[in-house]
Amino acid sequence: MTEITHEDLLTGFTVSRPYTMDVVADAPRAAGVHVVVAGDTVIYVGQTSNLKDRLRQHLTGSRASSVLHDQVGQLLDRSGPVASAADIASWLGRCIVRWRESDHPEADEDALVAALKPRFNRQVPRQRPTP
Repeated sequence: MTEITHEDLLTGFTVSRPYTMDVVADAPRAAGVHVVVAGDTVIYVGQTSNLKDRLRQHLTGSRASSVLHDQVGQLLDRSGPVASAADIASWLGRCIVRWRESDHPEADEDALVAALKPRFNRQVPRQRPTP
């Protein structure tokens, strides 16, 4: 039996790029799913109706506006004072981001979270009605 790698699951996603505001500026304002990768591990999967805005929000938003921003902040808080938004953006800037436009981003997110079990996704995918 052939093992499915995270690369297999990310077929159709953009190439790996550093998670910076310059890269986010190239993201489309379209619905899609995105992943954040640290080293060789997918650490977060998200879906949105607007990739550009959501990717920017993860970098520059607040802990209340982004699960990823909050989870990275909690990680950084453990090793010192409360992490600032700049600290969180700097940490994410050492990660890789990839995205794919999708007509069904919620289903794509659910499938990827179930398969990859990323550490910064707070919960198991919720049951959603079938279209």
